[in-house]
Amino acid sequence: MRTMNFEREIPSRASTVVCGAGMAGVAFAWHLVRRGRDGVVVVDAGEPLGLTSSQGTEAYRTWWPGMDAAMVRLTSRSVDLLEAIHQASDGAFAMSRRGYVFATGDAERLRGMVSTARQVADFGAGPLRRKEGDYAPSPAEGWRFADGADLVTDPAVVKAAYPFIAPDALGLLHLRRAGWLDSRALGRWLLADLERQGVTVLRDRLVAVEKSASGAVAAVVLEKGGTLPAEHLVLAPGPLLPEAGRLLGLELPVINELHGKAALRDPEGLVPRDAPLMIWNDPVRLSWTEEERQTLADRPDLLRELPLGAHFRPRGDGADAHLLLLWTYAPKAVSKATWPPAFDPYYGEVLLRGVARMIPDLEGYFGRGSQAEISGGYYCKAPDNRPLIGPLPVPGVWVVGALSGFGIMSSQGAGDLLAAHLTGDELPSWAPAFHPARFDDPIYRARLAGWDSRLGEL
Repeated sequence: MRTMNFEREIPSRASTVVCGAGMAGVAFAWHLVRRGRDGVVVVDAGEPLGLTSSQGTEAYRTWWPGMDAAMVRLTSRSVDLLEAIHQASDGAFAMSRRGYVFATGDAERLRGMVSTARQVADFGAGPLRRKEGDYAPSPAEGWRFADGADLVTDPAVVKAAYPFIAPDALGLLHLRRAGWLDSRALGRWLLADLERQGVTVLRDRLVAVEKSASGAVAAVVLEKGGTLPAEHLVLAPGPLLPEAGRLLGLELPVINELHGKAALRDPEGLVPRDAPLMIWNDPVRLSWTEEERQTLADRPDLLRELPLGAHFRPRGDGADAHLLLLWTYAPKAVSKATWPPAFDPYYGEVLLRGVARMIPDLEGYFGRGSQAEISGGYYCKAPDNRPLIGPLPVPGVWVVGALSGFGIMSSQGAGDLLAAHLTGDELPSWAPAFHPARFDDPIYRARLAGWDSRLGEL
């Protein structure tokens, strides 16, 4: 991604140093400059958006089951900002709003989806509408459509709308304010605009932080030998957040989980190019031949029932038509994020067969999973699966991190919120839900004992 001259001389001083040029760091810098601050320097040893920001589905939603209104408010604000930037950029990053469709073949699970949908609607994600004969999929292009969600409980309507879906699908829930975008194009536009505003981006690595006599941040030390005096330091290094915290003597409450996706070519056009992002909301037992089961005798984890959540979206057209397959069937925390990440050799085939439970015609591609392009990155997660946005215990140090698997969809709202923190502007009522100090509250920590760190994930 060519965007800027990264080999500039180190400025004599910075107002704010941003550690990390992923989407969170770039979004924060952009919103800070928009609030009138200058002297902003972004430091990253690698390519902007090079670690995790472009490794997922590039999708967004404002729907957060199992959580509370805070995540709905954050992502709603973030999507508002994305839409405004998309308009200002003349559609530079191809924002679409085809929605997310959750489908099920289980009557009890369908009733549970209805209950969850009502709860999330109460959080402010928009109304829940019952649709049958008047249901229609979202347009393939554009983003100015209804919010909320549509519930369909007539299997005939489901099949008419999505003829490729499993014949036992009983119903679906279609989240309307959801879709995807080109995250690299978004990052390029933001970085180019930052350059026009005089922001410096340095290809370098923070190796130490110098403090004043009062204990506040005074300067950052760079790997290439320079020292940059600074008033503020913002940690936005994605999955490198634990290491960045330790430079300041802080053990931040985060872990990293490895997540991936498979890009599988669809030469036979088994799925229409205008399909939404679709999720099979039932557990799956993979279809293996007896010979394959014998080969997998030492992998009992792939022979048992696997959790719900296999999903896909189409990407590309013509000769480049393929499906992005995703499914966190075995989340794995790692002690340290490493690159390039390594994935299970069966990963592509497992994703293919999981999604085939929803799209039976994909059985014709069985055996091709190993040919899929596998890529991914790390979800940096707090115990409550909410971001860390706000000041840290070291004066002058701030964080926008732990954006888990929702960095693209929440980054604008998170960056804008931290910019408000740093400039002393009025904060929204939901800001405390993301403040790093929430973990200092024993009552909050006690609540966490009953929480799942995967809350809100698909």
